[in-house]
Amino acid sequence: MRKLLDAGGEVFAAKGYHAARVDDIVKLAKTSHGTFYLYFSNKEDLFRALAGEITDEMQVVAESLGPLAAGPEGRAALREWIEQFADLYARWGPVVRAWTEAEMASLEFGRLGTDVLTRLTRVLTDRITAVEAPDLDPAIAALALVAMLERLNYYVISDQVRIDREQMIDTLADVTHAALFGA
Repeated sequence: MRKLLDAGGEVFAAKGYHAARVDDIVKLAKTSHGTFYLYFSNKEDLFRALAGEITDEMQVVAESLGPLAAGPEGRAALREWIEQFADLYARWGPVVRAWTEAEMASLEFGRLGTDVLTRLTRVLTDRITAVEAPDLDPAIAALALVAMLERLNYYVISDQVRIDREQMIDTLADVTHAALFGA
């Protein structure tokens, strides 16, 4: 099953969601169609399994964000968390690109994407609420942070922008920390 999932990820990355075929996946996995259908009903089923893995890992990353704090240590902890998010995005980037393509054709995949980002937003809302920034609506701030993190990472993994990874992570940490605690 792992070989099929890994091959599926590669095929989706190379061909996109719509052009990917079961035949391409089994060929790359060096297995048979029978083996494929033992685990998955179709390519959508395999893709759903990949999306589930991303969802699980995203939840772990979301929940790993500790309390937000002012000062250099708080900024460093935030930066480390943003780096974990970027690492996850880079690891799953090809599947995320295919997922974005699949969302346009499937309400189910669109809901899965929304669920992932909603869970991330809930965790961020809780952490931002604990900061007790009186002029900041925690729910709106969390949504803005998720949008900023997700879209910038998406632009990078899809080669829409070319920026230095470390500079991206530092800038995201600086902007977020300054928004929460002042420059």
